[in-house]
This record gives sequence, structure tokens and C-alpha cells, in this order.
Amino acid sequence: MADPRFFRRRGPFSLAALARIAGAELRDPAVAGRLIADVAAIAEAGPGDITFLERGSGGPLLVQSRAGACLAPSRSPIVPPAAMALLLVADPRLAFARIAAAFYPDPPPQPGRHSSAVVDATAVIAADAEIGPGAVVGAGAEIGTGAILGPCVVIGPGVRLGAGCRVGAHATLSHCLLGDRVVVLPGARIGQDGFGVVPAAPGHVRMPQLGRVLIGDGCEIGANAAIDRGALGDTVIEAGTFIDNLVQIGHNVQVGPGCIIAAQAGVAGSARLQRQVMLGGQAGVVGHIVIGAGARVAAQSGVSRSLPPGAVVSGSPAAPNREMLRRQATLKRLAARMGQVGRKGEER
Repeated sequence: MADPRFFRRRGPFSLAALARIAGAELRDPAVAGRLIADVAAIAEAGPGDITFLERGSGGPLLVQSRAGACLAPSRSPIVPPAAMALLLVADPRLAFARIAAAFYPDPPPQPGRHSSAVVDATAVIAADAEIGPGAVVGAGAEIGTGAILGPCVVIGPGVRLGAGCRVGAHATLSHCLLGDRVVVLPGARIGQDGFGVVPAAPGHVRMPQLGRVLIGDGCEIGANAAIDRGALGDTVIEAGTFIDNLVQIGHNVQVGPGCIIAAQAGVAGSARLQRQVMLGGQAGVVGHIVIGAGARVAAQSGVSRSLPPGAVVSGSPAAPNREMLRRQATLKRLAARMGQVGRKGEER
């Protein structure tokens, strides 16, 4: 259950209202007026809670649950306990996320500037924006309506934040333009110098980084992630992309819409990820290659060549996932055979 010290709950909601929010069908319309007070995991839910059943998971979890309502896969043959209402939907997890957001929406901005904030006189700040304690807003920066800057955020000169952006504590933004509803979690670094180093004797030479970072509507940038600005062109993160904590995006990288990049992944300079690419945790992508639309890269994989759309790869160097699984199975069988041979030799 969500701790009320940290999360403010709305509701209760009727089952009819929750069905509308989730796009679900209430199996028994007679209970449409029943009120639900909260969301909970299936093993912890009580009579006033709604939970969800993962696609492919079995009925025993549901039978043992005390939840008052449950989101279940459409055309599900399972029979719930008598006191439990079923809401049928194609993707229960997605529906549950929508319902949870209705119970626990993001807190609205508290308009105004904290007395310790430092805001340049030439910055343009929407009247309903919230500027937190210790925040710094540079010359010519633009902060859109409903935006929230957390404690000690630094917004560099000329940076633009669209409507509804939220920037967490100690994040720093420079040389960047953000669309609407972008979420930047604490400690993220956006727009700093890319790794532009030209090797030379007797000393290396820094290449000036003269581009920007452009981030589209509805993106989320994780805690302590780093997105370098472009060297000459721009680093681009298109709308609806989610970037997890501790991710590194190099200069001039192009990330298409709807991508998901998990924690500690790294994308080297000038690589291009087309729409809806998924990178697992600690995956690495070398520079100047293209990852095709819808490709999926497993955790800890190293991608050194361009991938076609829809590819599913794993390993380092990354290879088609089925091929990699066959390799691992072959190595396992080979190791077993060698172990048998070794034991026979010892017996002799």
C-alpha cells in the first residue's frame, strides 16, 4: 500500500468509472456502483482495493486474493471469488497503470519562486510555474506554464522548458530545448559537452561541442542520466521516449519516438535508434550505426553493427537471440562432454 506520508490518494472511484478509465469491460454490470478506494498488489489487496492479473499467470493467485476487484485478460475463463468483481481488458498491466495514475496523480505545481532561488531578470517564467529552493535560472531561459523546478536545479542560459515539465532536485540543463510534459528526474545532466577529443601528440585536442539537445513531448529522463549535446548538429530524443537511471547518451545520437532505454545502457556518438527500440540494462551501442524500428537488445549486450527493424539480439557481440541461445546450449553440451572425457582419463 502507498504510504500516505509520501503519496496523496484520490478517490474512491466506482467500478464503472474505473472501467472507463481503463477501457475495460465490467463482467457483472450489476456491481458498477461499488466503490474502490485504492490499488494494491494481488497478494496484498483487500476488499476495498483493485488489483490486476498478469497475462499468462494462473488462477490460483486470483482465487487466494481478497481484492474487491481485479483487472484480468479479456475472454479469461477464470472464476474469481464470489466477492470479487472482474474487469476484462486486453492488457491488464497497462489498464492498472492508468487506474493507479487516477488514484495517485502527479501533484500540481505550487506557483511562485522560493526566496532562495536565483532567477535572471531576462528569464521568462510562467506565472503558474514552481521554482524551488536554491534553483538557478539563467539569462533568457523560458519556463513554461505549470512547470516545476525542484531544489537546486540549474537551468542554463537560453534553455527552454515546455508546459508541464518537471525537473528533479540537483538536475542541470544547458544548451537544450524541451517539449511539453518532459520529466527529468533528480541528478540528470542534459546538454553538457560531448566527449569530443581528437588524439594528438604531444597533447589531445578538445573539439568544441556546438550543438544542442532537443527533447520531445512526454519524454522521461532518469536519475543521474547524462545526455550530451551535439558536436555540430543536435542530439535528439523524440517524443514519448523513456530513459532510465544512469544512462549515457553521446553527442549527436538520434533516438526515435517511443523508445525505452534501461538503466546503465550507453549509446555512443552519432548512433541512431529508430522508433520504439528497446535497450536492456547495461546494453552498449557503438557509434554511427542504426538500430532499426522495434528492435530489442537484451541486457548486457554489445551492439557493434546496425540492426534491421524488429531484430531481437543478445550477447556481446550481439547476435540474433535464438542463435545466441543455440550457441550457449552447444557450449553447455560441449563442456559436459569434455567433463566426461576428463573423468574417464582420470579413472584410467
